[in-house]
Amino acid sequence: MNLRFTDWIWHVKGSLALAPGQSSDEAFDRLDPLFRETGTSHHRNGDTLTFRKKDQAAQDKMSIFTDGVLQIERGVSGLVLRYHLTSRALLLCFLAPLLFLGFAQLTIAIGILDKPTAQELAEEKKKEEEEEKKIAARPLNPIDKFLGAPAPEKPKKDKDKDKKKKDEEEDHGPSPVPAYVFAGIFAALYVGGRILEDRLVKSLFRKRLLGS
Repeated sequence: MNLRFTDWIWHVKGSLALAPGQSSDEAFDRLDPLFRETGTSHHRNGDTLTFRKKDQAAQDKMSIFTDGVLQIERGVSGLVLRYHLTSRALLLCFLAPLLFLGFAQLTIAIGILDKPTAQELAEEKKKEEEEEKKIAARPLNPIDKFLGAPAPEKPKKDKDKDKKKKDEEEDHGPSPVPAYVFAGIFAALYVGGRILEDRLVKSLFRKRLLGS
């Protein structure tokens, strides 16, 4: 698979025009505090800055990113900062819905395999009918018969029990609904995070470059 068609999932790219007269050194000096956070290592080589984060603090404004490259190039109307950032968190958030959808399909498959067959249900029903016949055919106790007690009636089916059994047959095994719910939650988190982080990091770089 060509990664160019999939790297947008966990890569954030963008560009910003530097202020008129602002040099590369001045721009990187303004951005430097962002790469001196705990767990962040960085290296600058001319007009290119690379960084990597490990065990970064939650207070780090760029904590969602794992590594990245910032380059200052000359554009048509002046110097431009181009950045290419990578986020393992975004990738995991993208994969999580697929994982939970897989769990849901597995749950459905297990439910189908565990569901009793028509033959098993027929045999169970036949067994219940035989038990009822045995109870109905049980002879009356001589003492009860002498006292004029009526013959034992055929036991009535417990409607609630039958209904419960029917519900269990229809709803056999674990439900895939929780897996679908979690898949939806992570999908929403990814979409929201992908859009939000793109805007946040661009705003962060802009504020630093402009000194506001």
